[in-house]
Amino acid sequence: MTYKILVVDDEVSLERLIKQRFRKSIRDNKLEFIFAHNGKEALEKLAAESPIAIILTDINMPEMDGLTLLEKLSELDVNLTLKTVVVSAYGDLQNIRTAMNRGAFDFLTKPIDFDDLEITINRTLEYVQKMKQNLKELHQAQSQLIQSEKMVSIGQLVAGVAHEINNPVGFIAGNLDHIEIYIEELLNILQLYQAELPNPSEVLQQQIEKVELDFVIEDLPKLVASMKQGTERIRNISTSLRTFSRSDTVQKVPFNIQEGIESTLLILTHRLKGNKYRPEIKVIKDYGELPLVECYPGQLNQVFMNIIANAIDAIEEATQGYTYEEIKATSKVITIKTEVVDGESEIVNDDNRMEELRLPSNRAVIRISDNGPGMPESVRENIFSPFFTTKSVGAGTGLGLSISWSIVVEKHGGRIDCISKPEKGSEFIIEIPIESNSGGG
Repeated sequence: MTYKILVVDDEVSLERLIKQRFRKSIRDNKLEFIFAHNGKEALEKLAAESPIAIILTDINMPEMDGLTLLEKLSELDVNLTLKTVVVSAYGDLQNIRTAMNRGAFDFLTKPIDFDDLEITINRTLEYVQKMKQNLKELHQAQSQLIQSEKMVSIGQLVAGVAHEINNPVGFIAGNLDHIEIYIEELLNILQLYQAELPNPSEVLQQQIEKVELDFVIEDLPKLVASMKQGTERIRNISTSLRTFSRSDTVQKVPFNIQEGIESTLLILTHRLKGNKYRPEIKVIKDYGELPLVECYPGQLNQVFMNIIANAIDAIEEATQGYTYEEIKATSKVITIKTEVVDGESEIVNDDNRMEELRLPSNRAVIRISDNGPGMPESVRENIFSPFFTTKSVGAGTGLGLSISWSIVVEKHGGRIDCISKPEKGSEFIIEIPIESNSGGG
């Protein structure tokens, strides 16, 4: 990672001296120095060159001095991790005290001792890095809290709806069994009447023709069968809702991951269906034989929901501006594959989270891919960061994938990764240890 340092000083020779002293760090892309000659120019550079990690500023300069620059920085919505080091003539304690009161992190005296400067820069960068990590953890904790509260509310609502659906559906299904028997008995009696009274009266004959009795006799059993099929479908939806909204216990429990995926797909059916703007989004399932996985089912279902819903969003975004026929010519597909991976995995260096992960040998792997627009590398490398989103204001919180990362990695000791290129679609790879080796809480 390259840290940018903005040097603000009206001494032109300082630029050459700094570049000479730090040439190795500059060549190795560890440090990048940007130079301004006064506070006004520094503010312009700050706006154009963000993110800057450190501002190293002299106090006495033309147009805008260092103290005024510090005051302006406090008024601006700048990066919270940005730190300022002031440089002042030896013994100018009053200016140094004022600078520290205005938010300066450290100070140096002139003439500059470059050994001291290097130590100060390294110490400040360590502090900046620690602050970034703390902020990331804080954002992550905030996002988890927000999402957890949201999911608890949704889970309670969904579970309540599922429970309320079950009662009337059970009543209808039970009555349909009896209705089916009654109709069969009545139709048998009607056939007996027709056999014993082959020549009905003219009035009865007219009524038979009016109601189309032959059609009714043929269609009535079909209606009952259709109603039974409908109630069974409602029951399946209710079961899927309960599966999706499962309340997780303190400990992990054995869970059929493919049932969780199916429940998620059922809930998202309305979004996968075609409409007047585009054909349906097809889902291709390539399920391998998975054993029950020790996990928190409700949380994993949340991961599947986030990723599949994002795939639908990406496909819908990619189809905007095209006609129905143009979209139909290149059918949009989401592919879900599950398999078991056996064997010790390599150490995974996750640069985004600055952690090392060694995954257990037996893992359930879920691959969710789409043939949507894909992502450039600049987006892909940030998708698991809290509050990062490419969606318009109000359309996304930037929490979904960050929460998914936490659930998979921190809660389950697994791994989640994304492979994506522009115009090539995206694939999310989730690896979950089959057997729990820790509490994961």
